[in-house]
Order: sequence, then C-alpha cells, then structure tokens
Amino acid sequence: MPNQPNTRHLAAELRTVVGRLMKMMRSHSSTLGHLSLTERAVIKLLAQGQPLLPRELAAQEKVTTQSMSQILSHLAELGYITRQPSATDKRKVLIALSAAGQGLIPAVREETDEWLHQALQQSCTPGELASLNQALPLLTRLVDFDLPK
Repeated sequence: MPNQPNTRHLAAELRTVVGRLMKMMRSHSSTLGHLSLTERAVIKLLAQGQPLLPRELAAQEKVTTQSMSQILSHLAELGYITRQPSATDKRKVLIALSAAGQGLIPAVREETDEWLHQALQQSCTPGELASLNQALPLLTRLVDFDLPK
C-alpha cells in the first residue's frame, strides 16, 4: 500500500494554494474587484435564475442572516440587486439580480476565464493539464462537502 499523504499538511497546502489562486483571479477582474468573495458568490447564485430569500442566500453561503443583510445592502447600493415582495407572503422579500447585476456576469467570466486560460496555457505541460482535469471532480466533491452537525 503506497504511503498516504499527511492530510493535515495537504489541507494547509491546498487552502493556501486555492486562496492564492482566488486572489490572483480577483486581481485580474476589474469588473468585480470592489466586491468581497461572498458578494461575488451571491451574484453568482442569483445569476442562476430564480430569486431567493435572504435566509436562503445566507444558508447557501454559510453566513449569518445579519451578515447577508449587510452584503445585500452593499449590492443594492451598487445597483446589482432588486428586492421584491413575495407573491405568496408579503412579509418576505425575494432578491434577484438587476439588469446591471446581470450585465456583470459575462464580463467577469470573460476576464477571469481569459486570465486562467492564459495561465494554464503558458505554465502547464499537457500532462499537467490532464492531471488538473482529472482533479476537477475531486475538488468539486470537496467544495460540496459539509460536516454533519
């Protein structure tokens, strides 16, 4: 049986590398450079189409409803979201992307995808690209993992 890597060390290294990669991608996006990671994630969630309740956004981003309220206030100030009363319960407010918010999505994707495309093309061998491609399902599984409560 081959030696298993030290998962504590691997976790620390992976966290560091992924964090640095995210910073690099953010630095190459002038469009959303003024937004936090969570604000960007909220925009991405809302870009999937259906309006969501603030508590749903908070749950998906694993932040408190108070934190989500601050995030939504900032996005509203920037004109990226709209708030509309629920058709079934007027006490609830649904959050959706505004036209300005929807316009951000293609620009941001283009900026970060182009930077990452160039970085992959210029710094990786074909074998390394194949390894990264094979790692994607595993990385997705890590992102989707949640500890039992």
